[in-house]
Amino acid sequence: MPTPNRQTVRDLRKNSRSAVLQRLYLDGPTSRQALGAATGLSSGSISTIVAELLEEGLVEEAGTVDSAGGRPRNLLRVSPSCAYLVGVDVGETRVRVELFDMGLAELARSEHPLEHGHYDVESIVRHIADGVAEVIDGAGVPAERLLGVGVGVPGIVERAPGGAVVHGQTIGWEAVPLEALLREAVALPPGARLHIENGAKTLGRAELWFGGGRGASDAVIVLFGSGIGACIVTGGAILEGTRSSASEWGHSTVHVRGRRCRCGSTGCLEAYAGAEAMIERWREAGARLDPEVDEEIALATLIARATGDAPDPVAATVLEETAEYLGAGLATLINLYNPERILLGGWAGLQLAPHILESVRRHASAYSLRYPAERVTIEPGRLGPDAVTVGAATLPLADFFARGGRRQDPAGEAELAAELVAEQAGWRAALGIRTS
Repeated sequence: MPTPNRQTVRDLRKNSRSAVLQRLYLDGPTSRQALGAATGLSSGSISTIVAELLEEGLVEEAGTVDSAGGRPRNLLRVSPSCAYLVGVDVGETRVRVELFDMGLAELARSEHPLEHGHYDVESIVRHIADGVAEVIDGAGVPAERLLGVGVGVPGIVERAPGGAVVHGQTIGWEAVPLEALLREAVALPPGARLHIENGAKTLGRAELWFGGGRGASDAVIVLFGSGIGACIVTGGAILEGTRSSASEWGHSTVHVRGRRCRCGSTGCLEAYAGAEAMIERWREAGARLDPEVDEEIALATLIARATGDAPDPVAATVLEETAEYLGAGLATLINLYNPERILLGGWAGLQLAPHILESVRRHASAYSLRYPAERVTIEPGRLGPDAVTVGAATLPLADFFARGGRRQDPAGEAELAAELVAEQAGWRAALGIRTS
């Protein structure tokens, strides 16, 4: 038996506003006529929604464009200053906090280095709370315009009744109630929301919305840093789930009874191809590096030694072995998901890509089934090392759009009913389209 359509007038109204806002945001300045074609809403519905959004300050005029044989058409866009977003990257070398306007232009940032191997929960919560306060105060933006804070973290994020819980085995976090801890520590204005997600997924969302993943139906976006993770895109959407751990691809086995991984298992991809593992393998082969040197500097040194005018053969071997392990790991994803596109991102991935990408492609093809291997492209990510914070900032943004651009849910059914009666004529056409 078909499931009855239980959408209310409120749902239809919210969904229509959401569709208009998303098209304006993702497509850039757009005319009312183009919005109608893109959303399937009638011209009357578009006019009503746009008038609302203009009055609320969410949308603004953005110039004109000539039309074929008619009057110039006015363009609309989401107003960059109508609200603000905070993105947080809980990385394995630092906590980075950035404040963005609605156009995702960076307004302020705060960075808090982490002592290598020390991921004390209390300290990281404090870094996030301090960072959020610093960027808001530093930019001088009205706190009440903050939509929310998105946080990208290492590990599996479980959605629990009391808020997101993080299982970060590689950093020693076992069922950490991070959302509850942050709600107590971070001063958020009324209506602002907190969102927590795996860092590889936030990177993937950023590339999917704004970078090399745009337009892809099936893709893999790799977060290559101290460790390795991946975001899987299927059917144009990020693979989700209450306890989805697809992002922990770095802990798939590439060498039976191989090297000990920091997760405690053996033979993980991350134990060979993560930046931390690369540097460790180089040291084991005889490289002399200050044990206190920053991981990013150490990797840059390895790359320089391997690719210089007189290449160090040991460093070159580590680089080539890393390319083969990474290619073999990608082959598993190619065979499982048949992606059309793979993007290599993260600070280490972007450093390494110019030097290993051709080798990675070659090895990925050799270890994959021929049919999917012939249909995939492997390229660097396009958004740079800050992509995790950008993706984290899109978490409250996506939630805002899903609520139809409302910071708060309507106060009550009585108020909503009165409001709907006043607007009934304007929405009659939209209801006809949506229920047909």
